[in-house]
Amino acid sequence: MQVKLCALAVAYLQNMTQVNVLPEDLLALDAGQGQACSGQDPERLRLLDDPEEWTAFSLPEKDAPGRWRSSVVFEGMHCAACAITLEDALRSVPGVSEVQISGASHRGQIVWSSDQTRPSDWMHSVERLGYRALPANDAHAHQRRRDEARRMVWRWSVAALCMMQVMMYATPTYLSEPGEISAESMGLLRWASWVLSLPVMFFSCTPFLSTAWRDLRERQISMDLPVALGMVVTFVVSTLGTFEPDGPFGAEVFFDSFTMFVFFLLTGRWLELRLRDRTAGALEAVLNRLPDSVRKRQADGTWALQSIRRLAVGDVIEVLPGEAFAGDGQIVSGQTQVDEALLTGESLPLKRQVGDRVIAGSHNLSGTLQVQIEQVGAATRYAQIVVLMESASVSKPAMAQLVDRWAKPFLLAVLLASLASAVYWWPTDPAHAVMVAVAVLIVTCPCALSLATPAAMLATAGALARSGVLVRRLSALQNLATIDTVIFDKTGTLTRDALQVVHIHTRNGVAANQALAWAGSLARHSLHPVSRALWSEARRQAEAAGTLPTLENLRALDVAEHSGQGVQGMLSMQAGQRRSLRLGSARFCQAPAFSGHHLQVSLADDAGWLATFELAEEVRPEAAAVVTQLQQMGMALKILSGDGPVAVSQVAQAVGVMDAQGACSPQDKLQALKACQAQGHRVAMVGDGLNDGPVLAGADVSFALGQAVPLAQSKADFVLMGGQLQALVSTLVRSRQTLRIVKQNLWWAALYNASCVPLALLGWLPAWAAGLGMALSSLLVVLNALRLAQPLSIHQDRAEPNMQTD
Repeated sequence: MQVKLCALAVAYLQNMTQVNVLPEDLLALDAGQGQACSGQDPERLRLLDDPEEWTAFSLPEKDAPGRWRSSVVFEGMHCAACAITLEDALRSVPGVSEVQISGASHRGQIVWSSDQTRPSDWMHSVERLGYRALPANDAHAHQRRRDEARRMVWRWSVAALCMMQVMMYATPTYLSEPGEISAESMGLLRWASWVLSLPVMFFSCTPFLSTAWRDLRERQISMDLPVALGMVVTFVVSTLGTFEPDGPFGAEVFFDSFTMFVFFLLTGRWLELRLRDRTAGALEAVLNRLPDSVRKRQADGTWALQSIRRLAVGDVIEVLPGEAFAGDGQIVSGQTQVDEALLTGESLPLKRQVGDRVIAGSHNLSGTLQVQIEQVGAATRYAQIVVLMESASVSKPAMAQLVDRWAKPFLLAVLLASLASAVYWWPTDPAHAVMVAVAVLIVTCPCALSLATPAAMLATAGALARSGVLVRRLSALQNLATIDTVIFDKTGTLTRDALQVVHIHTRNGVAANQALAWAGSLARHSLHPVSRALWSEARRQAEAAGTLPTLENLRALDVAEHSGQGVQGMLSMQAGQRRSLRLGSARFCQAPAFSGHHLQVSLADDAGWLATFELAEEVRPEAAAVVTQLQQMGMALKILSGDGPVAVSQVAQAVGVMDAQGACSPQDKLQALKACQAQGHRVAMVGDGLNDGPVLAGADVSFALGQAVPLAQSKADFVLMGGQLQALVSTLVRSRQTLRIVKQNLWWAALYNASCVPLALLGWLPAWAAGLGMALSSLLVVLNALRLAQPLSIHQDRAEPNMQTD
């Protein structure tokens, strides 16, 4: 038996020497990662200090000149404690006023003053801690993620191979009777296990050890510190037992436990990385849709490749099948089908031909096109979507903030509990005491707890994005799950955006077409559905009468939009004449009331009322079904609108809402909202995202409906990109599922720690089992959250789209 074991050990040692467990390419791979993590090229950082580069990853703060909000991705993060460490480091940089970092998405937003600092300054503060900050739109980010995954697979493979060999050498010690194996054979088995543990310690454990060393150097703490301490202590104690078999730690070695829990931890971390990419996959898909370069038509008719940053309004670019559009523009040659699913929520390909408009970030599916650029950069709707989604990816729900706040104190408690367990068991058996402390260090690491909330929230945000619903704040998902009352605006929400002018009332001496031209010229500066309808009708009549140039010459100056009331401005006409006009509700224009059930909007000048326009509106075909579903879910429903009571009552009856109130000013709506909240109700407001700023801000949760809403101006927590009211129900259902899964995750994480910590303290949980438990707990949390990553099921009757003149 002894001869066989010795021969087996020698044979395997020779075999491992021949196959090179640590080849040069692995060492180079490890060195490459160290170089990558040590910092960026100083020249590259200095390039980011060029103000022309800032717009690529930053936006100016409108209310604070000289301040910029930069979106960045962090490399080297592993937990909530890392996010807290980074936030503290960045806030210490002079000129940085605001920092928000998500440990789940590894993204952050930094607000800084260009008068006091530059991007390279606050990026260096991150690198000093061993992390790396990259612009969110970095072209090489995807390749770096692939390299990170490749390195992790290498480490995992080495740990797996060595673990299997070490377990083979450890098996005889578990199966043989005392004294059956000689001391010499036992020593040889231990030496073989030690040799095989070296690549695990100095290659596979490198990510944990480098993070722990960084924490100790900077006097910080992260979740890798207890894990790394457990690894080092186990390896050192086992090494001492190998070199000094008669010493205090010579009774037993734990190389098998060491290699096993390293293997389990790497398995869990690799799977978490893959699952994290899936849960946040939709966010990444939207945030990184633009091409790096485009083919631009030159003055001589040839095509030249140039950076997308140099693209300007008026340029003509060529877009091949499978490519994304680099800007908003109009097709000047070719026809195709486009995919706008992630931008508008429209799941079916849309036909586009010469004269049609395409939007940045959508994909060309079939034909080769030539597109004249009309909007680039921050002016595109895609850029507004990116701003919204980046804000959501770094926001923290209340439950996640609570976990983050307690992360560092909890880790300190883990270290103290481990030390206390070692002190308690030391008099009995020093080796056993050390392994008990190691088990406590590993099993109490709160990885699952820190992932419980953000993993579920990000999975839901990604699923909503794929279904055309943008989330501005993740905390809104938590609030939405508790809603019991929904308040609707009417125009453009329960009714279609497309309205039709059916009748015009005017005062004596004012022609109907003249009143419509004045109203349309003022309305063209507003995005309200009524304003768009008036401008569309004014253009249609002017084209029919051949007076379109005259209409175009009417200029509205000093235009101001009064929320929930109307729009006001000075109309500049021929011969230098000017007329002050107001367009909006009857109260705003002090207009007379006209009988009828249509929506009415009035026009007035300094002399008083000029005209009243009656507009026919069509109730959305899905509105009644949505109302019924919400009522079945126990929701109390209400309509608050600034339109006339007759028109509001008619729509309310059509959709089945009993509580409806018309002729509401913004103050009336806000008072009604506050009254509901004072009665203990949790209220969601559904509007157009522009006209009802105060009530949207005052609601517990708010929705903006319609594709015409400028996302940068929208105050809503959720934006329904496709204009589908059915998405409201699906979002509400998904928010409840999300809160339920978050609670399941939190309960699981708490139950895991409550059951395993006592076992570890009592010495009944070996280190390998602690590593397995820690990896499985995090995996279960992420897998549970992954159930939320499926796109929403939004069913509605598809009607022919309404064609409008822009």
